[in-house]
Amino acid sequence: MPTLATARPHFSPADAERLAREHFGVEASASALPSDRDQNFLLRVDGTATWVLKIASAAEERVVLEMQVEMMGRLTACGVPCPHVRASTTGAPILSVEGDDGRVHLAWLVSYLPGVPLAEVRPHSPGLLRSLGHTLGRLDACLADFDHAAAHRAFDWELGRAPEVIRRHVVHVREPERRALVERFLDRFERDTMPLLPGLRTGVIHGDANDYNVLVNPPTTPEREVVGLIDFGDVVHSITVAELAISAAYAMLDKPDPLATAAHVAAGYHAAYPLEETELEVLFPLVTMRLCLSVAMSAFRQAAEPDDAYLTISERPAWDLLERLDTISPCWAQYRLRETCGDEPCPHAPAVVAWLTAHAGEIAPVVEPDPRTSPVVVFDFSVGSTEWGTDALSTPMLATDLIERRMREAGAVVGVGRYDEARLVYTGAQFRAEGGPPRTIHIGLDLFQPAGAPVFAPLDGTVHSFADNDLPLDYGSTILLEHRPDGCPPFFTLYGHLSAASLEGLEEGDPVRKGQPFATLGAPDENGGWAPHLHFQLITDLLGKRGDFPGVGGADEQAVWRSLCPDPNLILRIPDDAFPKRGRNREEILGARRSRLGPSLSVSYRRPLHIVRGAGTYLYDADGRAYLDCVNNVCHVGHAHPRVVAAAARQMAVLNTNTRYLHDHIVDYAARMTALLPDPLSVCFFVNSGSEANDLALRLARAHTGAQGVVVLDGAYHGHTTALIEISPYKHDGPGGTGAPDYVHPVPMPDVFRGPYRGPDAGARYAEHVERTVAHAQCDDGSTAAFIAESLLSCGGQIVLPEGFLAAAYRHVRAVGGVCIADEVQVGFGRVGSHWWGFETQNVVPDVVTLGKPIGNGHPLAAVVTTPEIAASFANGMEYFNTYGGNPVACAVGLAVLDVIEDEGLREHARTVGNYLKDRLGVLRDGHALVGDVRGLGLFLGIELVLDRETCAPAPEQAAYLVERMKDHGILLSTDGPPHNVIKIKPPLPFGQAEADRLADTLDLVLAEDFLQA
Repeated sequence: MPTLATARPHFSPADAERLAREHFGVEASASALPSDRDQNFLLRVDGTATWVLKIASAAEERVVLEMQVEMMGRLTACGVPCPHVRASTTGAPILSVEGDDGRVHLAWLVSYLPGVPLAEVRPHSPGLLRSLGHTLGRLDACLADFDHAAAHRAFDWELGRAPEVIRRHVVHVREPERRALVERFLDRFERDTMPLLPGLRTGVIHGDANDYNVLVNPPTTPEREVVGLIDFGDVVHSITVAELAISAAYAMLDKPDPLATAAHVAAGYHAAYPLEETELEVLFPLVTMRLCLSVAMSAFRQAAEPDDAYLTISERPAWDLLERLDTISPCWAQYRLRETCGDEPCPHAPAVVAWLTAHAGEIAPVVEPDPRTSPVVVFDFSVGSTEWGTDALSTPMLATDLIERRMREAGAVVGVGRYDEARLVYTGAQFRAEGGPPRTIHIGLDLFQPAGAPVFAPLDGTVHSFADNDLPLDYGSTILLEHRPDGCPPFFTLYGHLSAASLEGLEEGDPVRKGQPFATLGAPDENGGWAPHLHFQLITDLLGKRGDFPGVGGADEQAVWRSLCPDPNLILRIPDDAFPKRGRNREEILGARRSRLGPSLSVSYRRPLHIVRGAGTYLYDADGRAYLDCVNNVCHVGHAHPRVVAAAARQMAVLNTNTRYLHDHIVDYAARMTALLPDPLSVCFFVNSGSEANDLALRLARAHTGAQGVVVLDGAYHGHTTALIEISPYKHDGPGGTGAPDYVHPVPMPDVFRGPYRGPDAGARYAEHVERTVAHAQCDDGSTAAFIAESLLSCGGQIVLPEGFLAAAYRHVRAVGGVCIADEVQVGFGRVGSHWWGFETQNVVPDVVTLGKPIGNGHPLAAVVTTPEIAASFANGMEYFNTYGGNPVACAVGLAVLDVIEDEGLREHARTVGNYLKDRLGVLRDGHALVGDVRGLGLFLGIELVLDRETCAPAPEQAAYLVERMKDHGILLSTDGPPHNVIKIKPPLPFGQAEADRLADTLDLVLAEDFLQA
């Protein structure tokens, strides 16, 4: 029998061109394609890829190729995307050809399918993975009644034969640890899975839908899908679900969550060709067998042909994946796959729930006094809880005195922590899966009582296992009881945070009778550091664990955890009316918004976020997912800064009223504010928002000048009042806008990247437009009340004004008596780093400054600061009054914000971190053609995405895609600029170097994705 090396064909590209010409009538140029046993050549006709010449090894039987031809014909008729066969000039689809070595091989010609191999596609999105599964499901459905004698061949890659082939070749795996890993999977498969194989569906399958045999559409749109399957050389009669297992095994390589990947592929397959229950049970073990087969065969072939790189192309990621899968319970994998296909994850969970429901009256209390009949208080430890003050990490669960005080205040003898509640307290490494987000969903019920309180068995059972889980924030002493009541599948109850004495003398298998006290609650020094309480959990499958079981689940796996760990209140029976009503979920909120709020009120992202808490530079959704906030310049000193919150709470508890009464805060704040501004800016007006501030600034300018006209920058946005929409080209020239009124005079945006002027004189050149516009306005109606401009342009696209622009523009405006307004609503209070105010970077002093957004760290506070002369002009007899502007609470907040900026050195921090981040973003420009420009000052930065750097053609679709993908990675960004092609970066000022690195690294990763490289 020939060896692999001697059986493989050895034809040159020139040979392939001759064969195509002489036997198939195709004049083409040939180039070799990678292959395993055979040879494949891509044929280009007039430079266009058109055909693939396939030359089978001498060991291949003609009947096998005839089967492939027949099979591809069937699939083409079913609409499954695959090549079609071109007959030879003699009419035969398959020809015998002789190689230089005298051996006879088989040649045939198939159409070239355009597309990108799945292996080269970035990223493998959930939609693409489902498309892969759906295509394979369609293929297997089409072949359900197809058969061919050649398919019933003895083939080493057929998964039904995998155990014997692996046993034969695993000896070639040199590393003992890796060889033991394969043998461990193999032993488990032979013990648990092989007995199930005879009951599975069988049929003819493709057999090798690996990531090089699956073709995907080009990245012309963000949505990718499978458009073709190639290489039918491994067609075999096998277990039908092996098709899915093989493809899933390849798709799972190098994925951070391989099970989620497999679940997406399975969901797509199931939608096209529904999986049977036993197929879902064997799918994960079959995946492991394909991987073991791959590494075993690779070891065997390396021994025979150590120089052939193709043979080891998937070896490293296959070993990595096997090591990951070795840590995963096969039952857990099965349950995740069942859930994604719409089945109950744990199949016997409904029977356990039904038994407990039917026998509720026979269950004994777990603690005394019995919470079913005694006063209880249900605590809210959820992510968005307002019950415990400002601590984002639910510290109350760790504070015995606080828990006890709340119980006393409520007159409760038992405190209750809720089931299926997302919490942020679980910060230890034990709560984080490798490569994934932390687990946050509490899947037990907490019963708070004093340390030493007894714990009782609710039902007869035995001690299954126990352990001292002594990591910080872990269970401490833990006991698991097993229950086997008549007419019910076995289930388990877990008791965590017990005293160390509870484990003394305990033996596995010990009987425990209903109502028997068998443990006591532990103190914080022995229960993981928690306030004394019992973590009580109902479990339908322990997944092979002993003495421990997760008490917290991942949000993305919530349905699986609910099935594995149903509501423990099935046993405790605390009355439903003791539990407060839960808030709306994301879909309910969206529905309520649609029916109750104006349709023009938008939300961010295609799948909007349900955000319930902020802390520092992070926002948290209702499931506890953390998002790095890189765009919220409102919470200037950090979300929920404790000093700002405390200042508001202290003052609100004493007084909050209008400014008709005397109060220290308003004059103290005015003094602090004006001390930060250059002379003669010394008179303050306090309002509630940046829009109010800019509206008032216009009134001041018009009162002072007696004129109406306003000079503005193209692309500018200054607020949402009617007057401000009229002076905001970003709005009045956009969708729904009606253009500028006669008194508004726009000038070109001073953009040195996209605009006409660059270089050292750009500022003066752009200012000349201001001069001409002012002169035109004076000739027209003698009306120039004000020139208003942001000190750095935000909605205009994070634009830094060219040097000298504001100085020249102000000079031209003041020459005709106009007032110069600096809009600092977005960039003030040290964001630019080098100065307190953006206008200072232009070496100018405006006549009016407007302040908002960061001024109150999210509290409604804004201000206008102007000169005594302009303030006097405004005092024309009409009283100016603002009910809430400058109220004591707002001013207390404003003072606290200034204190934090100064005490924590946030302005200097913005400078150093901003410079660091800007340098890192500059490296991205060097590495990604899509990045046209990186600009900004301090922590006010922009990345402009362009299709072509020469023309600066904007890339808004790519910008929108990037923002969505960054959100998928837990980083929040947004777009700005008239074409919406600028990624804006303006995070809370505590944003540090670690966050800058994470942002830059993730941007680098996402920018390399296909849609952004196309």
